Amino acid sequence: MSDETTRNDAPGGHGDASGSTNRLARESSPYLLLHQHNPVDWYSWGEEALSRAREEDRPIFLSVGYSTCYWCHVMERESFSHPEIARFMNERFVNVKVDREERPDIDEIYMAATQVLAGQGGWPNSVFLTPELKPFWAGTYLPPEERYGRPGLPQVLAGLADAWKNRRHDVEVQADDVAQAMKRILEERFAPGTSLPASGAAEAAYRGLEQTYDADNGGFGSAPKFPTPSNLYLLHELASDAAGGPTARRAGEMLSHTLDRMARGGIYDQLGGGFHRYSTDGRWLVPHFEKMLYDNGSLLELYALEHGRTGSVEAERIVRETVAFLAREMTLPGGELASAIDAETDGREGAYYVWTAGELRDALGEEGFTFLASIYGFDRDPFFNDPHVPGEPSYVLHLPKPLDEQAARRRTTRDELLAEIAPLEARLLEVRSERKRPLTDDKVLADWNGLAIRGLAVAGRVLGDDDMIGRARRAAERVLELMRPAGGPLLHSTRGGEGRTAAYLSDYAYLVRGLLGVHEATGEGRYLESAVELADEQAARLAHPDGGFFNAADAPDLLCRSQEIFDGASPAANAVALSNALDLAERTGEPRWREQAERALRAFSPIIERAPEAVRMLALASRRLHASGGGGGAAAEKGAGTGAEAESVVEHELSLDEPDADGARAFTLRLRIAPGWHLNANSASLPSDTVLQATEVTARNAELSAVEYPAAEEWKPEGAEEVVAVYTGEVVIRGVVREVGEGAELVVTFQPCDEGRCLETVTRVAALEG
Repeated sequence: MSDETTRNDAPGGHGDASGSTNRLARESSPYLLLHQHNPVDWYSWGEEALSRAREEDRPIFLSVGYSTCYWCHVMERESFSHPEIARFMNERFVNVKVDREERPDIDEIYMAATQVLAGQGGWPNSVFLTPELKPFWAGTYLPPEERYGRPGLPQVLAGLADAWKNRRHDVEVQADDVAQAMKRILEERFAPGTSLPASGAAEAAYRGLEQTYDADNGGFGSAPKFPTPSNLYLLHELASDAAGGPTARRAGEMLSHTLDRMARGGIYDQLGGGFHRYSTDGRWLVPHFEKMLYDNGSLLELYALEHGRTGSVEAERIVRETVAFLAREMTLPGGELASAIDAETDGREGAYYVWTAGELRDALGEEGFTFLASIYGFDRDPFFNDPHVPGEPSYVLHLPKPLDEQAARRRTTRDELLAEIAPLEARLLEVRSERKRPLTDDKVLADWNGLAIRGLAVAGRVLGDDDMIGRARRAAERVLELMRPAGGPLLHSTRGGEGRTAAYLSDYAYLVRGLLGVHEATGEGRYLESAVELADEQAARLAHPDGGFFNAADAPDLLCRSQEIFDGASPAANAVALSNALDLAERTGEPRWREQAERALRAFSPIIERAPEAVRMLALASRRLHASGGGGGAAAEKGAGTGAEAESVVEHELSLDEPDADGARAFTLRLRIAPGWHLNANSASLPSDTVLQATEVTARNAELSAVEYPAAEEWKPEGAEEVVAVYTGEVVIRGVVREVGEGAELVVTFQPCDEGRCLETVTRVAALEG
């Protein structure tokens, strides 16, 4: 990617004419560097700022945004570059800037505060905190004077400074109340369950999607319209079920229609490839023009899967064009990918992408203009105008009709039509490339790269394209090199070789998912090994005692710790982590991964059963667990495999006696094995060097004693020299168990085999109630 497309080391804001800088000049984040020339005495989030607030007893003004946020740029130009506003901020507040893409933990906490205090949120997020980090006032974009029905920043600053000085008690009471409300939202949003969710959770989530489906335009709900990959992954899973009947057919129709309308809309860059952030209207016509790596990584995978499922040539076209866009505009010299491309150029949103009728005629000539007009939707009145910048109305190129239909109307074939379009598209792209480009945020994020790595790997595997697989491999290796320096713990973000922030759950979850995609595409074990290492590190740093994972490690500057379970612009990190665990169980044969997934799904089961439409990816993980003894991404694409068969071989029943004075309870666990099958006996009956998966009972949050396994039978497979110890029929295991913590459980692990094969290892969990 050309250096001219990226933010340089000092992409200065507007500030003062002297060119002086503030503390943010020391940062690497393009968003923070945007503010380095402001007259505001900015700090980045950290102990230097927080200790000053405590020592001087000053409130903190926290401003959170990101580099491709349009209104963040506006507020930087209008408010933070204003000398008098900055003077007041510097005198009365400790001013802190946060890049939400570098610190998603801080962003989540204080976005929750804004939603509590203002009833809605957005970026830039403007929050005022006590020195103890408790919020007491919040808003979003604040202009330099009252306008758009919004208070001016000077008015807000003066009122809050007065309140801090003269009504301190009221401020602190409000801050305490808001902090408690935030904790309820982020830490106490659900009570953990003890049993697995019902098997129909994914179908229930699908029924919720059906109710909001836009049958005319595809997608869900009305304007603004987002791609929301979690919706599309759920539809793909259900549509791929060969035994799914009407639900599978309808899910497939909804998926294909949505992907087609998105690909033909203005949300897709018809000239350069790749998807913009979202559509401002319900028809996917006029986008918000920023391009985000996470959207394009997920959508690349989804269009590749659609091609694999249906053979759609249009889906294949979108895949190839999106890969070309990523290679040309977002891939950095080492193979890793940049984060995002701005929506605006010189304050004009979409200026790089939109066309006036005159510009199109000048570029194409009259004949070319007439030929392309009905194909790309500029045969009608122009429909786009930046409301904040006066100018001539413009067009966003889109395909009003499918290419097949356009070709039939011209009595030609689709391929012949594309051949006629190609030189005219090339001319438009050449003219566009001469415009001033929007800036590219070239910081490297582990999680977003993980999504892109997954998309490239799946696309390469489905299309049989070695170049795509090679791009996935190079990105994976480079990210591991950058984000795990000297083999240390994973980092979240780097830029220019500098990385300081420890990884979040999304980094582990998405990067592991990407590595598993590369492993499947290449068959190279090193990618599976790296995935296992990262998944183990994720558990060591972020495991929640009830199951699942915290978003971030514990730290003194975090007011709350939460678990990401709700799907948003990207699938929920906990859901992806659970899907990874099921995939790892299948690929490694280690039961601990399935146990990890089961434990988390039990913890999340109340919210999955109460509101499956809000946690679609968790519902999908639950479906995979019920359908297969190992799962995750590969199994989801290929079918249930032998896991469901392994689950069906054995029924279990647990009975418990009343506890004695010490809380100990005798238990009896019965395993009923289907005819023709056997289980490998307990490890005490097997040779010490065996590779067989033994039948074992263990406990969580409980102590086991006096466990008795039945006598094993001897079985000699036909043609084998060694005798194997097995169980058949009904197996009765007895022992004593004493609870030592909440959520105490018995866990039994076994592997069903018959005369000629062994199935996947099965783990069953029985809660110790009462």
